[in-house]
Amino acid sequence: MHIRNLFFAGLIALTACTNNTYLPLAEDIAKSEMSHNPELWTCDGAAKPKWEYTPTLMARAFLELYQATGDTLYLNHVLQFTDQFINEDGSILTYKKSLYNMDRIQGGNYLILLNDIAPHPQYLTAIETLRDQLREQPRTSEGGFWHKQVYEHQMWLDGLFTGTTFYARYAAWKPEPEAWDDIANQFLVVDRHTRKANGLNHHGWDESRQMGWSDSITGCSPETWGRAEGWYVMALCDVLELMPADHPKRPELVAILNRVMDALMTVQDKDTHLWYQVPDRAGEEGNYLESTCSAMYCFAMAKGVRLGVLPKHYKTEAYQVMEGLKAHKIIQNEDGTLSLIDCCAVAGLGGNPYRNGTYDYYVHERIRPDDPKGVAPLILACIELSKL
Repeated sequence: MHIRNLFFAGLIALTACTNNTYLPLAEDIAKSEMSHNPELWTCDGAAKPKWEYTPTLMARAFLELYQATGDTLYLNHVLQFTDQFINEDGSILTYKKSLYNMDRIQGGNYLILLNDIAPHPQYLTAIETLRDQLREQPRTSEGGFWHKQVYEHQMWLDGLFTGTTFYARYAAWKPEPEAWDDIANQFLVVDRHTRKANGLNHHGWDESRQMGWSDSITGCSPETWGRAEGWYVMALCDVLELMPADHPKRPELVAILNRVMDALMTVQDKDTHLWYQVPDRAGEEGNYLESTCSAMYCFAMAKGVRLGVLPKHYKTEAYQVMEGLKAHKIIQNEDGTLSLIDCCAVAGLGGNPYRNGTYDYYVHERIRPDDPKGVAPLILACIELSKL
């Protein structure tokens, strides 16, 4: 049972302090997450340890919170997780390169951050293992990474976040300057094929046009999915932060980010400042205001303004989105912890059982609280807001 929003809206306003810092809220959310999942790897409901993008994204959020606050509670949480997964020889528990799964290399982002904070030789080996996957990752005819080996000829917006952000972080860290053309091309290829007339993007694209969900002419999946678009704008911001300022393709990525964010504002719910599960079909039966994508868009707005790649008015928009999340989607539980409600648990394309990417499919996927794909972006969004 939960103590719901009218009471909690007043309580949480105290934790937000002023409109220029949301770090107390980020800490409350993080400590609640640690209470809900003392073992970080369980954050996505896994029954046994598995190297996956969700706990490693949570690890990144905890590390950034440690950097912002200096509180070693968050660092130690990540170190405990890392000790379980990174062996002394640098091998990664449950990781298999042969799957060529873009989701599995997202963890390289937090490992680079962690190695900068607490260097260990095994972290370096693990990072190089993940980088090696990209060297052999199957590609489309235009050089775009397949989302997974089993999803032949397909690019999903999700993969730009899970895989390409690590590619960029590695290129900036190593450094590997010759990689930036390839990194930029990932966005340009997927945007060229998935862009819709309203400025948003289809969730996925099948170059072969063989999948049941793909349009026979365009190869695109039927709809825009809120979280996929969220991964996309988060990825753009993360990459633009790391990309050389004078790279010739940088303006094209900035233009994509601005187009998508502007398009999202046209479909935003103006009462709550949040977005729907299928963003451009607001008000239709079964659609609902979804928390993970709303947190992701908030992050992108705040970070985009901080980087100078989005207009300054998005600072106000970002604050309004966070206030909307606080008022409508963050609740206090009876034990005093906080929860983020109305999170889509998972959605994809193809697979077994088959996911056809239709409107009906997206609005009937399971909804749950405290999904890490919402909690981690929420923490990261609070950290970005505190920097403005």
